Amino acid sequence: MSNTFLGPTRLCGVAFRSSLSYKRASLQNNSFRSFASVSNADASLPLAGIKVLDMTRVLAGPYCTQILGDLGAEIIKIEHPTRGDDTRAWGPPYASYKASSQKQGSGESAYFLGVNRNKKSLGLSFQHPSGVDILHKLAKECDVLVENYLPNSLKKYAMDYETLSKINPRLIYASITGYGQNGPLSAKAGYDVMVEAEMGLMHITGERDRPPVKVGVAVTDLTTGLYTSNSVMAALLGRAKTGKGQHIDVALSDCQVATLANIASSVLISGKKDSGRWGTAHPSIVPYKAFGTSDGNILVGGGNDRLYGILCEKLGKPEWIKDERFVSNAVRVKHRELLEDMIEAETTKRTTQEWLDAFEGSGMPYAKINDVKETLEHEHVQARNMVVEVEHPHCGTLKMVNTPVKFSDAKPGIRTPPPVLGQHTNEVLRSLGYSESDIESLITEGVIA
Repeated sequence: MSNTFLGPTRLCGVAFRSSLSYKRASLQNNSFRSFASVSNADASLPLAGIKVLDMTRVLAGPYCTQILGDLGAEIIKIEHPTRGDDTRAWGPPYASYKASSQKQGSGESAYFLGVNRNKKSLGLSFQHPSGVDILHKLAKECDVLVENYLPNSLKKYAMDYETLSKINPRLIYASITGYGQNGPLSAKAGYDVMVEAEMGLMHITGERDRPPVKVGVAVTDLTTGLYTSNSVMAALLGRAKTGKGQHIDVALSDCQVATLANIASSVLISGKKDSGRWGTAHPSIVPYKAFGTSDGNILVGGGNDRLYGILCEKLGKPEWIKDERFVSNAVRVKHRELLEDMIEAETTKRTTQEWLDAFEGSGMPYAKINDVKETLEHEHVQARNMVVEVEHPHCGTLKMVNTPVKFSDAKPGIRTPPPVLGQHTNEVLRSLGYSESDIESLITEGVIA
């Protein structure tokens, strides 16, 4: 399960249980100020000066706001005051707390850490009128609000677009749902794996003549987060011209249909069903798949006759180049099973590394199939600075995946680690004009943490 469109009671419905004395101690010594404020973004970052109210949890929404944060926006993440984002409890693994930390428990969830850097955490219940008042004050100051609740769920809390657009006409309000704001399935909760199944992706994923499978990561959530962040930035450009904000309606189902891309186009043009699952193979190119080696697998791509010829030479079978059964891609596709079996009979004679060495510099596409650990330790991944170390105030040094985009005149990246729950509550409220006594009263009432 990876997505989240459960009602607001999941965020706000649990009674406040945290220790008041602990909260007061935090208020007095503010021990979480061990690194620069998220708002102190490099002015050269594209979204520096943009303020985002993040009312999302789990994956699609947090991934969207993390992208905006990487690019310089100030992200204020609203979390349930005692439980926080659902993914704080999703583990193991957890990053353990340092012995010197006053925090108790298993640690910080790796899942949460993966999509919540460059954010401030405000522990807040908006079932309480004072909580809604805080959110309205934030919405008045913010440029963007991103939420992922079921359609119309936030209306009873006066946090819907219609209400907030009157408070702040410049507000860009992005709603991420499973099936959109209208349509026959709009009231249905959306989960990545269900949308993968219902919207075609699962049917084309997996081995030939084997049952369908989900993609190894929650790819529909991730593409939805990408589409939403892109749309928010486009809306900011639009607002620069019109002076007005707008409501952005993003659905996992729509994003999944859109990312069927060339497969969807083939079905629409041909009027026929898709060709099903092909594993690592290509429906229209042969040879183009993973082949077994003596100790693993290697992926090779003979995408045209020249590349096919290189493969034959490297396999020590130059005679296959002129074999009438294989002289063009069209006939190779026709004799797919025969040729693939012949190739694998050769590739299994040597190790993966031996084949990597043999194909090096040939110009033919090839790759070892790495696991995730091997990927993160890959020399190219390291050279591209895709894994960085970040100092967390309670867990010490953490390794994290970096932002993937490089700019010539700006340096997007991880400015601050993912926050602990409620880490910035006092800071944010002070910025809204709340006094120390106001904050203590709100803590006592269970409105904030």
